[in-house]
Amino acid sequence: MGMAATAATAGRLLRLRAAGTEGPWRRLRAAGLPRGFLQPASADGDAAQRRQVAHFTFQPDPEPLEYGQTQKMNLFQAVTSALDNSLAKDPTAVIFGEDVAFGGVFRCTVGLRDKYGKDRVFNTPLCEQGIVGFGIGIAVAGATAIAEIQFADYIFPAFDQIVNEAAKYRYRSGDLFNCGSLTIRSPWGCVGHGALYHSQSPEAFFAHCPGIKVVIPRSPFQAKGLLLSCIEDKNPCIFFEPKILYRAAVEQVPIEPYNIPLSQAEVIQEGSDVTLVAWGTQVHVIREVASMAHEKLGVSCEVIDLRTIIPWDVDTVCKLLHHPGFFSSDSTFQCQHPLPTGNFPTHLILNSKL
Repeated sequence: MGMAATAATAGRLLRLRAAGTEGPWRRLRAAGLPRGFLQPASADGDAAQRRQVAHFTFQPDPEPLEYGQTQKMNLFQAVTSALDNSLAKDPTAVIFGEDVAFGGVFRCTVGLRDKYGKDRVFNTPLCEQGIVGFGIGIAVAGATAIAEIQFADYIFPAFDQIVNEAAKYRYRSGDLFNCGSLTIRSPWGCVGHGALYHSQSPEAFFAHCPGIKVVIPRSPFQAKGLLLSCIEDKNPCIFFEPKILYRAAVEQVPIEPYNIPLSQAEVIQEGSDVTLVAWGTQVHVIREVASMAHEKLGVSCEVIDLRTIIPWDVDTVCKLLHHPGFFSSDSTFQCQHPLPTGNFPTHLILNSKL
């Protein structure tokens, strides 16, 4: 998929400039990147395409030194560490969802029930609407509620509870009550073999809903710090975890708790010709695209990890508008056909240009 993503990215960059533009855009047009990435036409003339396999190389961050001792963790272990820290620090914190008592299907809660007891880590019925509704109720009552939706694809039965109840609870009560101590975790994105019900990335549905925060990390270090910030935030948060990175992403992560601020994007690579914005797994794809663009075309790309989808970091993104090109990528881009309307990259670009 890395080659396919590169081709599609190049195609999008080309369309940002009209034919004949000078500078790196002329080199991009002349490069003809899309050629060679499609299956040649069959003997009978059918222009069949070969399905591409998802591919990227995880790029770990440098070892953080400011938070004390670190340990090598993959992403699901970093999530477990964050949950462990939260349960130890906050006696009102509870974790609940389908199969979390035995550790969950991705092992993110393994060992926590034995350590903290069945009253703080427990299973629920298979009912996403009930999971979120229960979380709203105990959050309003003063508990720190950490709910798990087993796959992001199944969050839709809880959509009404999230956007009409959790997001609006503070507003409709005139700030007399709120469920700000609710965090909803969910495995997110494709793994290459999950088919339609285990591959979706539904963040765009929630990106238009005031009253909640939506966060997607790119690495184990980011996952722990951002998840702890979500749990401690005074607003309901949805924390999507790239499940393809659960075991593929490994790096040094602090053992003690630490926080990464929400709604602050990170510029992870400086550049002067074009700005690339991504989040979650796609950060690693876009970094490879930036490297290939530099090596093969001499195009300097700035790479931004948005991290928080809503409220997104307007200041950081809008400061980059002096660049001649701006491109946003999300997980739907793996199929090379983002939704034509309502997708978050379009929202990002249009609002950045205003």
